[in-house]
Amino acid sequence: MEYLIFNIGEIATLNYGDISKPLSGVDMYDREKLVLNPGNAILISNGIIKKISEEDELIEEFAPDYSNGKSDILNLVNAHGKAIIPGLVDCHTHLLWTGDRSNEMQMRQKGHSYQKISDLGGGISRTVNSTRKASKDELISVGNQRLDQASLNGTTTVEAKSGYGLSVDSEIKLLQASSEINSQKCNILPTWLGAHDFPSDKTKDEYIDELINLQLPFISENKLAKWVDVFCEPGWYTLDQTEIIVNAAKELGLKSRLHVDEFVDSNGLSLAAELGSVSADHVGFSNLDSRAKAHASGTMQVFLPGTPYVLGKNLGDGIIDCLENNWNFSLATDFNPNCQSISLPFVASLATHRLGIDPLAALVACTRNPASTLNSELKLDVGSIFEGGPADLNILNSKFVDYWCQTPGVSPISQTFFSGSIV
Repeated sequence: MEYLIFNIGEIATLNYGDISKPLSGVDMYDREKLVLNPGNAILISNGIIKKISEEDELIEEFAPDYSNGKSDILNLVNAHGKAIIPGLVDCHTHLLWTGDRSNEMQMRQKGHSYQKISDLGGGISRTVNSTRKASKDELISVGNQRLDQASLNGTTTVEAKSGYGLSVDSEIKLLQASSEINSQKCNILPTWLGAHDFPSDKTKDEYIDELINLQLPFISENKLAKWVDVFCEPGWYTLDQTEIIVNAAKELGLKSRLHVDEFVDSNGLSLAAELGSVSADHVGFSNLDSRAKAHASGTMQVFLPGTPYVLGKNLGDGIIDCLENNWNFSLATDFNPNCQSISLPFVASLATHRLGIDPLAALVACTRNPASTLNSELKLDVGSIFEGGPADLNILNSKFVDYWCQTPGVSPISQTFFSGSIV
């Protein structure tokens, strides 16, 4: 099907330079390079952006019968002067799990730490107990519901982790469910996170042996995940254990994305850089030397401001440090039982309203930059708007691009296209 989107406000193409690579520093908010002024139109054909050019030129060439906003030759979409941004890319979600941990808010307010709540039977292990009991069909159902919410907020590409199974059968069930979720609204890219915690029925050594000799080989052989992940934090997986698991995954042809430095600086980001991980996520307490090392190695720093927000913590200085030092970074939701927001506009609202980050820089951090860590597993590069690229884009409810993250609690999206179809 062909569409011609016309009467458009600003267009944040974000396609400056090599679109397969992330942007950093001032390049993330250079409007002359990243945003087109009103007056352009976008031609979509067979799911691909065929042409971006002046509106009059495209109408004359492809809809010569145009009259009063109508054409019999192709489908016209009137944007009514509203701005367009790329489809949003959420590179860190815990999409599939069941259960309820809302009582943990009271525990946190009483001063219990994340570790203490876990020791008392809450946290990850509580969600594992519930998720293990859920059928694959139940997981697919909740996954579809959550993707509907993500789609309403403009997301067109999602990374989805396992990690709430902590056994061979349960982790396989989670990854199989990820592959069977409705992908008509969104790209879904699975990550194995069997090393999220330790199950209560095994010693740590026994479980690591299971991860390396049972879970990872099965995941690799059956192509159930694109990457592996490890919760590398004091009290969970040590640096040495993380290195062992990642190296075992490498031997099976699997790349890594790691949880690091969420609660303290344990040199997790430095390890991720040394291991060549695609990304290191959370990184709230990472030191500056580790941040520079990660940038030099090509390891993307992914900040998850929704998590410290719901935990009542300070958002930290890491995002600002990255901007000021020209270090690559991304933003993601970290949707999980404690942080139940799958809205990237809300995440970016935290960055703009709380930290003073430019809305355009926040947009790059939720599109082009995270896409650079995922595009190797997709047919076409997502995260920006360019001729020959996938028609994944959002029409906003404003003529200004900056609007995209200025409505916390309300979706800023008027209409979403995914693979050339209206969602």
